[in-house]
Amino acid sequence: MDINLPRHVGIIMDGNGRWAKRRHRPRSYGHNAGMDAMIQIVKRAKEWDIRYVTVYALSTENLKNRPQEELDELFNLLRKYFSNHVKELHKRGAKVRVIGDKEPLPADVKQLLEEGENNSPPDGEFTLTFAINYGGRAEIARAAEILREQNAEITEQSLESRLYTAGIPEPDLIIRTGGEVRLSNFLLWQAAYAELYFTPVLFPDFTPGEFDKALKEYSRRTRRFGGI
Repeated sequence: MDINLPRHVGIIMDGNGRWAKRRHRPRSYGHNAGMDAMIQIVKRAKEWDIRYVTVYALSTENLKNRPQEELDELFNLLRKYFSNHVKELHKRGAKVRVIGDKEPLPADVKQLLEEGENNSPPDGEFTLTFAINYGGRAEIARAAEILREQNAEITEQSLESRLYTAGIPEPDLIIRTGGEVRLSNFLLWQAAYAELYFTPVLFPDFTPGEFDKALKEYSRRTRRFGGI
């Protein structure tokens, strides 16, 4: 299909737990299904030559408020993904980035994330960013603290250059699955002019075809950036 495509898509992957509950399965079952769905969406984005995808994998609030059993399963998923799939992404020319505070994560998970970043091709044709223990407010506060420590002037440009996402273009489209209609602390600064797409589809059911629907909707919108 001939459509106007976004350069950068952010995805809030919501609904894994509810998807599992409807099937009378543990939440971990939904998170596994969600990871499989994410892999398919990333492949689809690359087929469309979308150069940047950022996925919201674990928020700062998730880390504080989710039961430890569920967090352990999420960490196991990260171990599985970064052990089994990231090397293949590298071979396909993908650059992997991780944004968020990695310090509170288990040491082996932190190491896997850092290896995924450090072993990425320097000039990758596609960038996949994982937001892990990430919060938009904390990111902005961190950037401001860095400027204070550097005794640097605070401007939009200087603050933006200290964000986790420095060097990545702002998202053109943010997709949220699962029926909720909010950003939930995801890319708050960067999403200032992003187009938002909300769908009731739970993330494990968010197929490449559903992703195409979001792209079609995006192509029908006119982005004015404050103009007429």
